[in-house]
Amino acid sequence: MRKILIGIAAIIVIVLLFRYCEFKKSDSSTIEETVLIQQEIQNVGKLVVTEGHFSEVLTYKDQQKYLFIPFEKKALVVVNADVTVSYDLSKVQYDIDEKNKIITIKNIPKEEIKISPEIKFYDVEQSNFNEFTGDDYNKINKTVKENLRKKIEKSTLKTNAQNRLVSELSKILILTNTMGWKLQYNGQTVDDNSIDILL
Repeated sequence: MRKILIGIAAIIVIVLLFRYCEFKKSDSSTIEETVLIQQEIQNVGKLVVTEGHFSEVLTYKDQQKYLFIPFEKKALVVVNADVTVSYDLSKVQYDIDEKNKIITIKNIPKEEIKISPEIKFYDVEQSNFNEFTGDDYNKINKTVKENLRKKIEKSTLKTNAQNRLVSELSKILILTNTMGWKLQYNGQTVDDNSIDILL
């Protein structure tokens, strides 16, 4: 009888140990998946960049009068600008629900537009009473950037940047689906057919 009780106790201990190890293994797996997903988001979170090149030519004129005599200055301005549209995905805000295996994207940052114009002046005409000054160059620079922003809005540059963003975010989607996790944004579950809701 004593041997039977020892045997039953041994079996109960073995079963409990097995269940405990199984629970710990499952918990450890979820933690590993969470760490892997966080690393993937950080890897994606560099910059998604689209670059474009724009050119324009404009004429700058300014006139000042001294004793009713007009003194004009003018120049032909040639602009070549590199424009970068980017998303800083390191600023993506998200929550990870380990228990339910859900990643919720809370916020995606707006695109950042950087304009780097190279401005050259040709056919410069000025007088001693109306010379080019720093204010003129600032006005020209401001006008150039405003014109370029209008061109960017009409171009496909921002659309291309959004496509690149979707491409990068889909890597997170593939990873989460592979591991049995769900990706959510704006209260909706994101899948292959609805990834554009991230935008």
